[in-house]
Amino acid sequence: MTQEKLYETYYMRVFSFVMTLAGDRVQAEEITQETFFRAFSKRSDFRGESDEATWLCAIARNLFLDEKRRQGKQEALPEELPDTGKGIEQTAADRDTSFRIHMALHALEEPYREVFELRVFGELSFREIGMIFGKTENWARVTYHRARLRLQERMDESNGL
Repeated sequence: MTQEKLYETYYMRVFSFVMTLAGDRVQAEEITQETFFRAFSKRSDFRGESDEATWLCAIARNLFLDEKRRQGKQEALPEELPDTGKGIEQTAADRDTSFRIHMALHALEEPYREVFELRVFGELSFREIGMIFGKTENWARVTYHRARLRLQERMDESNGL
């Protein structure tokens, strides 16, 4: 596949994946561009053991992690939520629930948090998640289900159940 075709075929998928990790459009665009630059310059390193989308997402994941290490800070939640036309009471309840979910998700240890995010927000298959981590599809499936259970336990604890 030519570089142009690779870019056209996988740009939105890689960008969407990075958006789930970064939560920031500008950062996601920069990491996505760098991902394709690296892929083009290291094309000979692609062994074909996974599909190209998985290979690109693995590059993007590593670039994102490198960036986070450089920044040396934790991802912050946005200060304001977009106006959805809901009443103030519903918005406050939604914001509280969203905050508790983010807190519970943030508290999950790795690899549970990342596997959960890749599956739910990145919409990757278990096979693709396993390939990103260098593990099996079954490992990804089990890790995801354990993450869901741990997340549910933390949500129940925060609700006082």
